[in-house]
Amino acid sequence: MTSPNLDIALFTSAQARTIDQRAIGDLGIPGFALMTRAAAAAFGMLRQRWPQARRLRVVCGAGNNGGDGYLVARDALDLGLAVDLVALEAPRGTDAMQARDAFVAASGKVLSWNAWAGLAPADVIVDAIYGTGLNRAPQGAAALAIEAINAAGLPVLALDVPSGLDADTGDCPGVAVQAVATATFIVHKRGLHTHRAALAGDVERHGLDLPGSILEAPDARLLVEASLPRRPRDSHKGNNGHVLAIGGDHGTGGAVRMAAEAALRTGAGLVSVATREANVPAMNAARPELMAHGVDGPQALQPMLDKASVVALGPGLGQAAWGHALWTTALDAGLPTVLDADGLNLLHTHARALPEKVVLTPHPGEAARLLGRDTRAVQTDRFAAVRELAQRYGAVVVLKGNGSLIASPDGQVSVCPWGNPGMASGGMGDTLTGIIAGLLGQGCEPYEAACLGVALHARAADVAARQGERGLLAGDLLEPLRRLVNGLPA
Repeated sequence: MTSPNLDIALFTSAQARTIDQRAIGDLGIPGFALMTRAAAAAFGMLRQRWPQARRLRVVCGAGNNGGDGYLVARDALDLGLAVDLVALEAPRGTDAMQARDAFVAASGKVLSWNAWAGLAPADVIVDAIYGTGLNRAPQGAAALAIEAINAAGLPVLALDVPSGLDADTGDCPGVAVQAVATATFIVHKRGLHTHRAALAGDVERHGLDLPGSILEAPDARLLVEASLPRRPRDSHKGNNGHVLAIGGDHGTGGAVRMAAEAALRTGAGLVSVATREANVPAMNAARPELMAHGVDGPQALQPMLDKASVVALGPGLGQAAWGHALWTTALDAGLPTVLDADGLNLLHTHARALPEKVVLTPHPGEAARLLGRDTRAVQTDRFAAVRELAQRYGAVVVLKGNGSLIASPDGQVSVCPWGNPGMASGGMGDTLTGIIAGLLGQGCEPYEAACLGVALHARAADVAARQGERGLLAGDLLEPLRRLVNGLPA
């Protein structure tokens, strides 16, 4: 097996434990030696980020994560820093006990949780309560300690995973540490990159000098920056796809216009819009490059489908008779399709076969309806949800949200590392629909189009948010999008 690119490879906690066991069993590296390497890497990261820190507060749990904390504290003492180490429980396991003994041998004092209120102010808190194994809500002293850490108003360095954050899913079933940065060891854990992953702050991976021979195929991967290649000099509009955006019932004409304009800005050669007649004058006035047509039903839509190469179906479509009729006719055409918004809601209520090349772009609520469960269940394990959707519908699926996931029917999953809270505004999903449709029109396969489209969308939003996240509009993405799809600096 070719060693994966560990800068983008994402692993489950079970895979991470297997890799640890291989390092110990196959390579003969003692567990305590791995713990020592992890602590040294974390302490080096702490010193680099907070070079003026003179007093640390280290909070240790009972397992190996706590053992890492004891050794970080030991290294800090060796460098002359002051350390207050709070142990929530006595260490369990030989390596963690050896780590505590090493801290005590360096003249360290182990304090109980009851000492917290009387401690001197610290410069940095080190979270070493829970590692990758936690998949439940913290309880007892651990929960109280996490709340106290968050209330302290101090920068926090988490070891491997912020305590309370599920390393597999990015979910938080209870309280969780809000870290400024996380030192994660050997491999990236997938839960540090989706849903509540912002709790981890800046994540730095430390490989601990282990060889690639102990690795296995990752569970998922992070997207990387990419753009489309330059066009041939003899390119013409017919080479770059004809996208047909369908939607815009009464009062929602803006949704389909945003999708259509995004397809143009992504490089589609031609973009037509099938919408309500009342929307056409405004579209012609605002964006004459769009070929907007009023359609009153399937007969008017069919000639447009005959000319199109890709369909963007759903923005502002509605679920009444007009929308349903257009939806059915468009899907019957069998063209490569991006299905979003009411297109997905209609799929929930009217199950049917989909075109061979199709991308579904649900937000968590839409995904929940398609799976027949509630939104909380989807967010509890986004990786499982997106894979189930892709397999059930035989489609590439984009599960939107913080750390958007893209899944193929064969189980591949990619995770978007870009995006910001300003994207929580109307029209962002419509814009993404158009971007992906524009890429399909230019020859990308569905999984490639979804991955590149999600990346371009989020990166453009990050550029636009330089002027502030609040007030960010979907239309603000179009100018940086144009630059990014061409590989130009944004």
